[in-house]
Amino acid sequence: MRRGAAQMMLDQKLCLTGPWFICTTNRLYHRHHKETWFCTPQTCKEENSEAFAGQHARETSTSFYIFDEASAVPDKIFEVAEGGLTDGEPHIYLFGNPTRSSGKLHRVCFGNESGPASPWTHKSIDSRDCRMPNKELIQEWIATYGEDSDFVRVRVRGLPPAADELQFIDRERIKEAQAREPQSLDDDPLICGVDVSGGGAAWNVAAFRRGGDARSIPRIRIPGEHTRDRNVLVGKLAEILRDKRPGRVVAAMFLDMAFGSPIYERLRALGFHNVFEVNFGLTHTPDHTKANMRAYMWGEMKDWLLTGAIETDEKMAMDLAGPGYHINRSNLLVIESKADMQKRGQASPDDGDALALTFAQAEKEERDEDDEFGVYSGVNGPGSWMR
Repeated sequence: MRRGAAQMMLDQKLCLTGPWFICTTNRLYHRHHKETWFCTPQTCKEENSEAFAGQHARETSTSFYIFDEASAVPDKIFEVAEGGLTDGEPHIYLFGNPTRSSGKLHRVCFGNESGPASPWTHKSIDSRDCRMPNKELIQEWIATYGEDSDFVRVRVRGLPPAADELQFIDRERIKEAQAREPQSLDDDPLICGVDVSGGGAAWNVAAFRRGGDARSIPRIRIPGEHTRDRNVLVGKLAEILRDKRPGRVVAAMFLDMAFGSPIYERLRALGFHNVFEVNFGLTHTPDHTKANMRAYMWGEMKDWLLTGAIETDEKMAMDLAGPGYHINRSNLLVIESKADMQKRGQASPDDGDALALTFAQAEKEERDEDDEFGVYSGVNGPGSWMR
């Protein structure tokens, strides 16, 4: 339990159940169950990691760790602590402001351990929604630093800092796109980008965009674990493609080839010829300053965000701001891969990739019949796509 003894004693005085316990400088215990119901404070310095090992309990008991200010706790502490919770019904609780965009707290709340298959239950609390915080002081901070500043994100909104000199899409651009009114023309085709999950922690995401409007039709998100049977996802995408309601007719659907090829083949076999697969690693792109198709689509999306409108949604914002970038030896733009992002604890940008897929090809560009991107044809009517 990462708490100082003095803080534990103060908390006991404020706690409704305080009279149940006795708190000393080295132990908090139940006054009637001294040997079986107790907590001991520990320092979370990395060199003290072995103090968190082997916290055994009876099969009918609950052994637990409570980490306060968890952003500052080294990963080594969590590694040892989790390895010691092998008996009873173990719990781990993490609390604190998300002061870092790395570490265990960030990963389980916002990163690659926060997905639908995660064993963690997480919640971010905005102090503006709580009764006790000083609302006038909070408004002063927002006026001084800005609502999307790292100070307000961390200390008020319960979100991790956003500043990162390596991020490809800046937060200011994302914030303006969230606030902008969506605009599109009547003949703008509705495009659907689908990022297909490989299962587990990642999501299947279908994002919709019509011209400058990527907000009016909400994204569809399906946990990867729910689509291990690919027929489930095929059925959902077929439902989208069959929708003939005004404003909902999809002109083209682009799927990520990595896990989407079987889905693409099945949808084509069902007669949906406005479905196309996209190879993110393809080096032949319309823009020869980009290393591959993923860099091309993210570059197009970044430019579009200067005039386009997206949902006011923190998940999408974090996805768009998540990937880093670099210029390779051939002077080409490379966007950080999902695998590299996950190595540094970042969540897979499934929503961001889904929106990026809507930029796989310009909406009204004529292409040859055998072009691997697919070809738009005005011959079959506005908004139709064909091979």
